This record gives sequence, C-alpha cells and structure tokens, in this order.
Amino acid sequence: MAKLVVLPDGIEIEVRVGQTLMGEAQKQGYYWPTTCGGQGVCTTCLSEVVSGGDLLAEMSRSERKTLVAERGEGILARPVRLACQATVLREGSITINKTGVRAAGES
Repeated sequence: MAKLVVLPDGIEIEVRVGQTLMGEAQKQGYYWPTTCGGQGVCTTCLSEVVSGGDLLAEMSRSERKTLVAERGEGILARPVRLACQATVLREGSITINKTGVRAAGES
C-alpha cells in the first residue's frame, strides 16, 4: 500500500497498488470533488503532486489529452494529475494538494 497525504488538511489515506487515488479514497468513504464521476474528462479532480509522483503510473494519452483540452498546453509543465486517473504503481508516500477532499459526512 501507499500512503496518500492530501493537503491542505493533512488527510491520510491508504491506497492499494493498482488503484487510483480518487477511486480508493471514495471506496474508503471520502468525498472527492468530481463532476464526471471519475471518467477522466472534467479535470475537477485535478491535483498538484507535491511529492511521490514517481510512485504513480505514467500519465496516459487520454489523461494528457483531457488536461490540454480543458486547461491548455501549459498545464503539462506543472506537477499535476487527475486523481481519477493517477494509479499507484508501488508502495511509498505520496503527497498531493487538493482542496475539498473530506471524510463522508463532513461539510
């Protein structure tokens, strides 16, 4: 498992290898902002990777295409991923910055 730390609130979530950041968080009862339901087309789940990006699988062509279409070519120069598409490749610690993530029932 990988440990995911979600800033700015310091939420810690265990993510199994082979699972996406957002998908695993949702399975554990966390709310993660999304409008497309994890289909990788809206960029609402866009997250800044602070550290541990090397523990994630390489960005797919589909993810890259969505980012450029929705946010412009310049977005690829930033350390960002769609949390619904970013799959954990191996164990370790990953820190991202994504506001709005919270435990179910919190407002």
